[in-house]
Amino acid sequence: YAQRCREAFPGTPVIIGSIEASLRRIAHYDYWSDTVRRSVLPDSKADLLIFGNAERALLDVTHRLARGEKIGDIRDLRGTAFMVARDWKPEDNWLEVPSTELDTPGAIDAHVDPYAMTPSGPTAQAPEGADSIKAAPIRIMSKTERLAARQDVRARTVIRLPDYDQVKNNPSFYAHASRVLHLESNPGNARALRQAHGERDVWLNPPPIPLTTPEMDMVYDLPYARAPHPSYGDAKIPAWEMIRFSINIMRGCFGGCTFCSITEHEGRIIQSRSEDSVIKEIEAIRDKTPGFTGVISDLGGPTANMYRMACKSETIEKACRRLSCVFPDICDNLNTDHTPLIHMYRRARALPGVKKILISSGLRYDLAVRSPEYVKELVQHHVGGYLKIAPEHTEAGPLSKMMKPGMGA
Repeated sequence: YAQRCREAFPGTPVIIGSIEASLRRIAHYDYWSDTVRRSVLPDSKADLLIFGNAERALLDVTHRLARGEKIGDIRDLRGTAFMVARDWKPEDNWLEVPSTELDTPGAIDAHVDPYAMTPSGPTAQAPEGADSIKAAPIRIMSKTERLAARQDVRARTVIRLPDYDQVKNNPSFYAHASRVLHLESNPGNARALRQAHGERDVWLNPPPIPLTTPEMDMVYDLPYARAPHPSYGDAKIPAWEMIRFSINIMRGCFGGCTFCSITEHEGRIIQSRSEDSVIKEIEAIRDKTPGFTGVISDLGGPTANMYRMACKSETIEKACRRLSCVFPDICDNLNTDHTPLIHMYRRARALPGVKKILISSGLRYDLAVRSPEYVKELVQHHVGGYLKIAPEHTEAGPLSKMMKPGMGA
């Protein structure tokens, strides 16, 4: 599609996005061809790829293009990727950290004895007649200064991933590149990434800053048609039927399950809508959506019961490098309070014209059992038969490989 657009409108900037492009921003496994394919950027020849939830980047790009800036000069936006020369850097003071090799077994050097008194050692006395060593005073930096210096270095550091040919031909390199991509997914400390594709590189800026609750409300308050595009006519669309009466209350998931791509797209930080925003959408479905019979099919998100959960400390959250907040154990810094969600359930099902509200999104039962009140509320009022979990398994052995808890949790 991108190539056809360029043929039809030469010189027009081409920007790709959505989950289709987000999950293909570096070399990736393609199920249909059973091969590792290149990033979608060189294949589509697009000027810019916006990954993740793109509201911030899309607004910035459109405003800058409207001011006359060339799309090839827009290189500083979070959540964007583009093609560059192999030696390109935003500025000369940027540092490149190679991450293109795997650890291999080898000889282990003995530890250096810090107390050894040898002529060449750092503790040896200077010989007579030697120039006296000029000692510079030691400056002790405050914690704030150290953190600021560290953040400054991270902000101008790019990690070089194994190149396309390496990950295509070696599963270990593929796994390594995937792990680095996930480790660099926290907006608070993520560094830029680059991966060679032939003579050029795919450059990935750090992921976007999550939306605040007022910003989420603004996005979901836009005048959506809540209907398929008219071009489909009377055709039956299974995907539309599934989400027709469902409501998304949040974005993101901090589970870090190894089979899931949510971290790569929406990130681990939960972005929640306000309760009023959710109630307003339920009323809109009740009043405006044809065929509504009083049943909301889902009130959830990537994980049903992570609504408004977050790290207890913003400082810790920005510095965290964990792939999961709940595996192998729930982090002590995680707020697991289900009270806001319980209150929303009760308010939603009390609305006139609403007969039933089901929870169809997958549930983290290791979080749910921390709130017996939530479990009671869920089972008594919001389960339409079976409780949904992902994956549908109970044994700790295989689940541990997916970074999921067993039923013992």
